[in-house]
Amino acid sequence: MRLAASILTGALAMTAQTIDLTKEPPTPPLADYSLPPTQQRTLSNGLKAILVEDSRYPMVEIRMGFAAGSKYDPAGRRGLAETAAILLKEGAGTRDARQFAEALAGIGADLNASSGMDSLTISGYVLAEHTGKLLELLADMVLRPAFAETELRLRKQNRIQELAAERSQSSTLADEKFAEALFSGHPYGRMLPDPESIGRITRGDLVKFHQDHMIPNAAWLVMVGPVGKAAAVWRELEKQFGKWERKDPPPAPEAKFPPARRSITLVDRPGSVQADVRLGRVAVPRLDPDYLPLAVAAAILGGGASSRLFANFREKEGYAYNVGSYVVPYKDTAVIEGQTEVRNDVIGPALNSLMNEFKRMGAAPVGAAELEAVKNYLSGNFVMSLETPSGVASQLLSARLNGLPPDYLETYVKRIRAVTADQVRNAAAKYLDPAAAALVVVGDAKA
Repeated sequence: MRLAASILTGALAMTAQTIDLTKEPPTPPLADYSLPPTQQRTLSNGLKAILVEDSRYPMVEIRMGFAAGSKYDPAGRRGLAETAAILLKEGAGTRDARQFAEALAGIGADLNASSGMDSLTISGYVLAEHTGKLLELLADMVLRPAFAETELRLRKQNRIQELAAERSQSSTLADEKFAEALFSGHPYGRMLPDPESIGRITRGDLVKFHQDHMIPNAAWLVMVGPVGKAAAVWRELEKQFGKWERKDPPPAPEAKFPPARRSITLVDRPGSVQADVRLGRVAVPRLDPDYLPLAVAAAILGGGASSRLFANFREKEGYAYNVGSYVVPYKDTAVIEGQTEVRNDVIGPALNSLMNEFKRMGAAPVGAAELEAVKNYLSGNFVMSLETPSGVASQLLSARLNGLPPDYLETYVKRIRAVTADQVRNAAAKYLDPAAAALVVVGDAKA
């Protein structure tokens, strides 16, 4: 009876409170993020490894990364890095592709590799009790890939078909032309390989790429989960990877990009019922003081359902269903980009509206409430990305591969919350001026 009376009293007290339903509830500041217990060591051959103890789940997440992305593709062999990544698990060590897959399935594990513009990464997971076996398979995959001719032939056939399907999409055409406009003459300007280049790739090309770029002293290994006693893990890593020979890494392409300038690229795609639009420019890398203010500006401009582009371009004017703006980071720089798909009959006023919203960001300081909401949004998304062992492993690997400071993850929220309205305005004025931006439109020229 006392419990029932207490509940009833509490309920009556709550109903007696006056709640203003016209206002959003206040969002308290997020606490700084702290990594779980972490150890880092460099093995005898230069392989850098990070162990993160996280016993919330019985799974161990593994990530491995190399400076071996598509920007390292040699002339005439575009697509080499992505082909190497895909084929790493299609036969390795003494196992062919099927046997390797069966070995993974036998321990309930997974390993996959992919390449981006800057790096090649391997991701996997396994129950903690089978960690040693997964490391053995990972070592085969990294040190002893087969690159079998039959698997290469099949991959080339599939990739050529995939490229045809991708380039049938107007969004892909817009993204390709946008990259070319921003990075003309630099590997960042090559978004996808061409079929002819894929067709020229040989097993010898794959072997050389692997030998040159997948080297221990230019690699990172991250393990997150109930890893157990660190001393035993270090011994296992030395056992599996210690005989891997270190080499001098090949030089990376020079981080020198064309100056930002106004350009207009129109791509005729007969039959398109809408036009794909890209607007933006090369900005600054992640360690530049303008980077986080620009990221905040991009989120205010087009970072979601509360953004200016969503409210004005979509809801008020009705020009498009999808519209947004983003900062896309690379290792050596970043791109600020606005994108949308609009109906052909409103392309003129829609482009004017998009450019006006870009200009407005640098014309006046943002309001305190708008700024605070976006900083909460960015901080919250970042912390959520680190809620799982998988997220921690991926973020740690990305930070290390991109040369970010050791405390980058743990100070991110503090640095986002320190961004001021004046910094946002100044960054927007520098990097959101349409007069120095590339514009790409893909659509039906006769519409």
